[in-house]
Amino acid sequence: MEALYHQTNKQVHEVQSYMGHLETSDKQSVHLVENEIQARIDRIFSNLERLEILSSKEPANKRQNAKLRVDQLKYDVQHLQSALRNFQHRRYNREQQEKQREELMARSFTANGTHKKILDVANMLGLSNTVMRLIEKRAFQDKYFMIGGMLLSCVVMFLVVQYLT
Repeated sequence: MEALYHQTNKQVHEVQSYMGHLETSDKQSVHLVENEIQARIDRIFSNLERLEILSSKEPANKRQNAKLRVDQLKYDVQHLQSALRNFQHRRYNREQQEKQREELMARSFTANGTHKKILDVANMLGLSNTVMRLIEKRAFQDKYFMIGGMLLSCVVMFLVVQYLT
């Protein structure tokens, strides 16, 4: 039992050091490191099952201490397992955010493409380039009228509040 306990304890420390490598590994090798860590954790769990059986066969005066040591190892491995899951969850969230960011970047470029398609459709409908330029100029002027109206409304509201208080 002692040899298996020390071997399992050594494996736990190796997994802890691999967890440090996990943070520094690049995107391509992170899956390999994760798989290696998971395989080692599975081996440790199988060793722990054997250790539990062996600890129950220990003499009565050593049984309590043996069970305590096995339980401590089990707690350490469960902590490592949850740390690995937490890392995988964070990595998955980062990948999802990057994918969403890429989709948003693609959408902003398609908005410019949409404007061009609208102009192409208007040309197909027979609107001349002069009419198209007038429409675009009007939209540009309307934006300034809207901003001016908003500022005028704010000034009027400010004056009303000043007058009433």
